[in-house]
Amino acid sequence: MKFNDLKTTKQRQAKRVGRGISAGQGKTAGRGTKGYGSRTGSKAKPGFAGGQNPLMQALPKLPGFKSLHTKAENVHTGQLEQFGGKTVDSQVLADAGLVSSPYAKIKLISGKGELTKSGTVKLASVSASALELIQQVGGSFEETVRTQRPITSTKSRKAPENKKEA
Repeated sequence: MKFNDLKTTKQRQAKRVGRGISAGQGKTAGRGTKGYGSRTGSKAKPGFAGGQNPLMQALPKLPGFKSLHTKAENVHTGQLEQFGGKTVDSQVLADAGLVSSPYAKIKLISGKGELTKSGTVKLASVSASALELIQQVGGSFEETVRTQRPITSTKSRKAPENKKEA
């Protein structure tokens, strides 16, 4: 028989603690004497530093906060002049390069140029002054729901099959 042929059991029997002095783990059962760790059900909270002020409380905090709310991209009424009275929506603005994506939040605001041509504007939001300018020219505004990204599921995509050619 060789050393590597020996069959050994990987499971170790649990220590029987608190069964008397002669058992090796008697009396305090390896928990020390008194204190928080010796009691049943004791578990220190995350960050607890034994009565000392925890590090997360001792360090200074940074001012302000980072908002997860995405800001709307602004389009000025003067920029609508280049569409010449056509229907303008988020896709048209994205194709013209005025906004980063047709799925972004877009708000129409007044300013930066004159608006002379009337047309229909279909966006999620508009300022009161921009709405007034559009109506003065003879155009109209339709409030629409923001265009959502198409859902692409990773589960529906299949991995390419590797076929061995003989």
